[in-house]
Amino acid sequence: MSEQTHTHADMSAVLDSFRQRIVQGRPLQIRGGGTKDWYGQAPQGEVLDTRAYSGIVDYEPTELVITARCGTSLSEIDAALEKNNQMLAFEPPRFDGAATVGGMVASGLSGPARVSAGAVRDFVLGAVLMDASGEQLHFGGQVMKNVAGYDMSRLLTGSLGTLGLILQVSLKVLPKPFASSTRVFEMNQEGALRLLNQCGGQPLPLVASAWSNNVLTIRLAGAQAAVDSAVKKLGGSELSNGDDFWRDLREQQHAFFADADAPLWRLSVPSVAPPLELHGRQLIEWGGAQRWLRPDAGVDAVAIRAAALAAGGSASLHRGGDKAIGVFHPLQPAVEKIHRNLKAQFDPAGIFNPGRMYAGL
Repeated sequence: MSEQTHTHADMSAVLDSFRQRIVQGRPLQIRGGGTKDWYGQAPQGEVLDTRAYSGIVDYEPTELVITARCGTSLSEIDAALEKNNQMLAFEPPRFDGAATVGGMVASGLSGPARVSAGAVRDFVLGAVLMDASGEQLHFGGQVMKNVAGYDMSRLLTGSLGTLGLILQVSLKVLPKPFASSTRVFEMNQEGALRLLNQCGGQPLPLVASAWSNNVLTIRLAGAQAAVDSAVKKLGGSELSNGDDFWRDLREQQHAFFADADAPLWRLSVPSVAPPLELHGRQLIEWGGAQRWLRPDAGVDAVAIRAAALAAGGSASLHRGGDKAIGVFHPLQPAVEKIHRNLKAQFDPAGIFNPGRMYAGL
């Protein structure tokens, strides 16, 4: 099913305007809904607004694939999927529905179900990119079996638009689960991590988890029989407004995220890592693999990154705080060389979102 909300001539004109801006060679800040302007290093360059290039190009519910232009809002995607009881299983934040498909892929942010469903990059089947010369490059395809260039499509995910202008994306979608239940348990962090790792080794339909303030909240979802069986085995109390809880967590509207200006660190560590010895408030997701930190005064970036590294992970300043320290975890020399080679190949003049990830990138 295709949705021709815009004529081919309209979209060709938009592409021509994009191309003209790009070939001028001036630094550009690629921007969709602007919902993630705070993410990464400070944006630089003239704004190139992608929202004019919008619309669902193709949607085949039976094939579980949707293709949309970069400026398409996630609210439009959700509305189309809802009609067929389907969803974006990695639960990207919508930010009041204003987030766009291009921004979703460029940021690579996934929601609570990422631990069970996979990350954004796992659902990107193909992409169209406009490079620094204004040429359109096609990667991947609309179906999983077409793997030509698939790695490049995944590589664009989380690149923050530094490799080029993502014009179009094909995404795998999934059916919504038949049943779900949100359960609550009172326990400390060590107990929560132990339970989550025990559950991870069992055939349980546990699709999301969150621990904060000595309360562990988990979401079970799938076939009714599987959910009922898991509830009986795990116990806990039912959270009646479970859907609201997970939406607030996905949108970072949970009370833990209330102060947008205060430093918020995101630590990625192995799920089996023990509680981290860092002073401050923590919220733990993804079965223990994602640990949010609101550090106490005096806990600096060096200590936070050292703790993450010692646990076998990394730490990024997700929001707020002093970005002069570098938002993302410093790259190892070999990895930095790969980043620079990619940037040099796709954007030699440094036009696209300069410095949004790292200095010079």
